[in-house]
Amino acid sequence: MHRFKKGAEKMDSVIRRNLTTSSRFTWLKSHPKGHHEKTATKGEMSKEFKIYRWSHGSPAKKPFLQSFFVDIRECGPMVLDALQKIKAEQDSSLSYRRSCREGICGSCAMNIDGNNALACLHPIDAPSSKATMITPLPHMFVIKDLVVDLTAFYHQYKCIEPWLKPRSPPEDGREYRQSPSERRKLDGLYECILCACCSSACPAYWWNPEEYLGPAALLQARRWIVDSRDDYARERLQALTEDVDKMYRCRTIRNCTAACPKKLDPSNAISNMKVMHQFG
Repeated sequence: MHRFKKGAEKMDSVIRRNLTTSSRFTWLKSHPKGHHEKTATKGEMSKEFKIYRWSHGSPAKKPFLQSFFVDIRECGPMVLDALQKIKAEQDSSLSYRRSCREGICGSCAMNIDGNNALACLHPIDAPSSKATMITPLPHMFVIKDLVVDLTAFYHQYKCIEPWLKPRSPPEDGREYRQSPSERRKLDGLYECILCACCSSACPAYWWNPEEYLGPAALLQARRWIVDSRDDYARERLQALTEDVDKMYRCRTIRNCTAACPKKLDPSNAISNMKVMHQFG
């Protein structure tokens, strides 16, 4: 009996040490022998996140928003930090993409409070503000929770042949050279990380996802067309205009520019290619 009591006291001390008073889960003192229960609390520093939940594996179950409460004192400053904490401590089945945490890979693109953004760059609002709503990128097929199917998006990117196409090898046999002024023409284009925030925010892309290449792919096309090392600019532009819907479906709504987390201007790049096509 003495050994059992000593073991129970040891379990009680371990559990108490692993829990904190600021945690979302409170210790129930009514269970003196180490039993505990997880209960949602809404403290002063607790922030509510409403997250879209649905799984392709359970199509009969309707999508819904699930609320999670996170103590921001125990969490990093960005929305991705909150998602990481929720997945680690509350619901391991929550699905989303992430990788670099530095706004470089574009993996954690999602819709946060109605705006497409990168979760790793989007700061968490103050606890006193309304709940943060997190949903998948709009008008994309959802695989599970915040993960969308980007197969068509990457196929469109492949269609613009995103690689250097010279007609002859470099003069010194080692590298294709550029002057500083030629290199500056790529600024505002090469920084695209293919996060799909712009394309999924574009109404023209929503209406014509199979014909219209979308702002992300067209921005990348512009990047290779203006590259001084590439010798197929005319052919690249012709490929974009042989089917008028590939590029001219753009109506210059500029949602793509507003949604870009890298502050690029896909709308302007598309307009410049239209001018190149019309006036040579």
